[in-house]
Amino acid sequence: MGSIDRYIFRTTLASFALVLISLTGVIWITQALRGIDLMTSQGQTILTFLGITSLVIPALVLIISPIALMIAISHTLNKLATDSEIIVMNAAGFSPIRLFRPFLYATCVVALLVAFIAAYLAPDGMRRLKQWDADITADVLANILQPGRFAQLDQNLTIRIRERQPGGLLSGIFIDDRRDPNERVSIIADHGTVVKNGTGSFLILEDGNLERFEAGKRDPALVAFGRYAFDMSKFSNQGRDVALGIRERYLWELLSPAEADPLYASLSGQFRAELHDRFMAPIYPFAFAALTFAFLGAPRTTRQSRNFSIGGAILAVFGLRMAGFACSVMAVKSPWAPPLQYLMLFAAIGAGVWITIDGVVIEPPPALVEAINKSNARLLRLFGRPATA
Repeated sequence: MGSIDRYIFRTTLASFALVLISLTGVIWITQALRGIDLMTSQGQTILTFLGITSLVIPALVLIISPIALMIAISHTLNKLATDSEIIVMNAAGFSPIRLFRPFLYATCVVALLVAFIAAYLAPDGMRRLKQWDADITADVLANILQPGRFAQLDQNLTIRIRERQPGGLLSGIFIDDRRDPNERVSIIADHGTVVKNGTGSFLILEDGNLERFEAGKRDPALVAFGRYAFDMSKFSNQGRDVALGIRERYLWELLSPAEADPLYASLSGQFRAELHDRFMAPIYPFAFAALTFAFLGAPRTTRQSRNFSIGGAILAVFGLRMAGFACSVMAVKSPWAPPLQYLMLFAAIGAGVWITIDGVVIEPPPALVEAINKSNARLLRLFGRPATA
């Protein structure tokens, strides 16, 4: 790449990174707020909360990257046009298709990133999220034991906690254990914590009393303890085996699913739709880049408005993406929807490249400009301001 190419390439990628991080951060926060109950009701730490919610970021980046690239290209072209650099490069012999080259390089980088995320990173994050969520919800101590409620974990075993405190501390613990027909054990403890190790899961009770009623004895045995371990291994860490959905499958697993897979047998249409979505994910950056450059890449003077071109680029990209979503939905039931989606993408790329090579300047129709001017004049008269000539 020459110096001009490197300058445009760096500017585009820097803008892309800034827009991608900003949009992903905003959307991630809105998604993360839905999981705030991990800390408030299930006693999980903030590190667990951040770890679980951050696993959705690759899936967000997969959708946002083409849009961020479109915004970055628009910003770079607008910057070049404002500084009259496009006019100077065009006068120096740079054709529009030659100017498109550094943007194409940046698009290739984004397409490679999207392809890697679609094939491996996004499904890997989703399956880790599902496994992590299963580990938490399968843990009875974190899921069933709710403050202020009597939870019957087993026949003749009841546990109640008064509240959960930060760091997973349980306070006001009451246990009524009548599983042994020869005795009944009642435990009251000031507080306790859950400890997991290689031998199992234990509820470590502190500062409490244990009352044991043995069959055939009149008086109970009362013991005050400073620390007591109650075995909870039977009720913790159940259900670790997680059935992977379609979104949690890697690309190669979608390409050749097992014939005996019951999910594939019942949802073959969704497998087809997801597979083609993964294939088309790295094509969208090229389509968005070609359309954006077709609207904004032509040389214009600083007196020529670019508002119509910016609006047209946004509408074209938005329409293409919405049509893609519609085809993805139809692909579940119709095998003809994916070829139609491929046709739309390559038609958009071809149209953008043709407009760029032919040097077509997309301007609003004169009738539309005249109608807008008349409307503005009427509005100015309505508000009592004389219209400028």
